[in-house]
Amino acid sequence: MSTSSETATSTTSGGLSKKQTLPAQEGGAPARGTRLTLRAASLGRPDAPVLDDVDLDVAPGEILTVVGPSGCGKSTLLRTLAGLLSPLGGEIAQDGRPLAGPSADRALVFQEDALLPWRTLRANVELPLAIRGVARSDRRAQAEAWLARVGLAEHARQLPHRVSGGQRQRAQLARALAGSPRAVLMDEPFGALDAQTRAGMQDLLVEVLRGTGATVVFVTHDVDEALFLGDRVALLGAGGLLAVRDVPRPRDRSAHDDPARVALRRDVLTSFGT
Repeated sequence: MSTSSETATSTTSGGLSKKQTLPAQEGGAPARGTRLTLRAASLGRPDAPVLDDVDLDVAPGEILTVVGPSGCGKSTLLRTLAGLLSPLGGEIAQDGRPLAGPSADRALVFQEDALLPWRTLRANVELPLAIRGVARSDRRAQAEAWLARVGLAEHARQLPHRVSGGQRQRAQLARALAGSPRAVLMDEPFGALDAQTRAGMQDLLVEVLRGTGATVVFVTHDVDEALFLGDRVALLGAGGLLAVRDVPRPRDRSAHDDPARVALRRDVLTSFGT
């Protein structure tokens, strides 16, 4: 795996410097996104079905946000796409091939940071590279580049309990992307953060994903977060998929009063009966 890099300008609010070195993806080229497809899919466990007759197509390289009330099946959908749950019926595919079990192509990011507490932040980020057999010197260089990318260069040798919750989530994001996944599946990763840190992580996520080409499915309870991050937003309700809507662009926090965005936000909330 190449350790070459390129320079980019960052303007996020996540504590990053304005000019940083981006780690290269495998082969020196950006990771290519993948298409995830569900056709007439029933999801859940045999004794507890949650979603029925779901048709959904997630395009390569898009950010699809998923919103809905508690218990509607958002996490079930994500875990099925990750290969951790088998569908009860219908078809689940990646690039037209049946999706069978977990894969390094699809990284899963949880609300809890899930970092190994006995490993430094750098060692945590190195983990997916070590699993892939990347040489020690190469994986160390790539891990350090990713930590710099998320504003943690000075904390590389810290253990997780010595840094803040937001910093742990940055490290988890770096670890997820270090393995050059073609899809990143995120289960309310910023839900436990305070409002300011959460906004910074949203900006950071958009900035870090730029250029990777990765497909993202991002589950959240927060409608405003869904509309800021998503290229499209999928609305889940009791028993199924209610709708998938395009999100107005450009992505701009100052555009929250834009009539099209206001109308979409009202539509989303109305669909949930709120």
